[in-house]
Amino acid sequence: MLAHSMLKIVSAGLALLAAAAATHAAGIAYPTKPIRLIVPFPPGGSADPLARAFGAWFSDKFGVPVIADNRPGAGTAIAHTLAAKAAPDGYTLVLGAGSGLSTNPAFGTKLEYDPVKDFAPAGLAAYVPQLFVVHPSVAAKTMAELIDLAKARPGTVNFGTPGVGSIGHLSIALLNTTTGAKFVHVPYRGAGPAVIDLVGGRIQVFVGSVTGTQPQISAGRIRALATGHLKRLRSMPDLPTVAETVPGFLNDGWYGIFAPAGTPAPIINKLNAEMKRALANSEFTKHIETLGMEPAGGTPQELGKWVRSELARWTKAVRDAGIQVQGS
Repeated sequence: MLAHSMLKIVSAGLALLAAAAATHAAGIAYPTKPIRLIVPFPPGGSADPLARAFGAWFSDKFGVPVIADNRPGAGTAIAHTLAAKAAPDGYTLVLGAGSGLSTNPAFGTKLEYDPVKDFAPAGLAAYVPQLFVVHPSVAAKTMAELIDLAKARPGTVNFGTPGVGSIGHLSIALLNTTTGAKFVHVPYRGAGPAVIDLVGGRIQVFVGSVTGTQPQISAGRIRALATGHLKRLRSMPDLPTVAETVPGFLNDGWYGIFAPAGTPAPIINKLNAEMKRALANSEFTKHIETLGMEPAGGTPQELGKWVRSELARWTKAVRDAGIQVQGS
């Protein structure tokens, strides 16, 4: 009996040592070959250089090529689907977008992946703050005055967005339901046409990214009232937040690095550790800011919680606004 008990103890000890060795090996051996980083957008814009910046950082620190694979289309669903169905070995990553993991699902878009269950979060890369801008003829000089204007003249203040189902569309829905304003949603096929119409005075208000609006703001053709980021932007410290008028208001886009669900934790932790180092580097973060974004960060667990909270928040916003979801 004693020999049998000793054998069990030794066997258990060996198993623990083997598991520890395997975990250690997984953390050290990865990566040993090129990594594919799927990007949900075409080359250009802001998502592509963000992905390539992280790819270059990983490549430099890991000593293997990181290849950007641009797979645009279907509102980022193509890229996210490819990543969700890839082998969970750390050699396929995706620059996960808030549109594909929170806003599109909130609108009931049929997807071939589950935004929560099918991905292993590595880390939040950057926020994409949205700016609320108006034509110079609009009397409102602050967000509070704009909301009061939309209340006083319900159904007459035309609010352009990059399209149905966009973060801008949700922003209007959230503003209307939380403030009682009655902005009229005018969807466009992208930000470019909407900004053109805003400059031309055919719409009064627009919500879009910093990079999409900054040139016209600088030229004085449109006026910025506020940002939907929870904190004032480091690049525009004098611009108020909407949350200063509407407590808790948030309408950021965002990007994070994700792997397929089931990717070993040591690999995820190694990716997260390098993301933290990158986001602590002043030159790296300055580059992110030049793309019109705010550097983010945090743990894999925090990113997982963020995805769940954003999905729940925007699903509620769609429901509260009475927006008919797809397939309903």
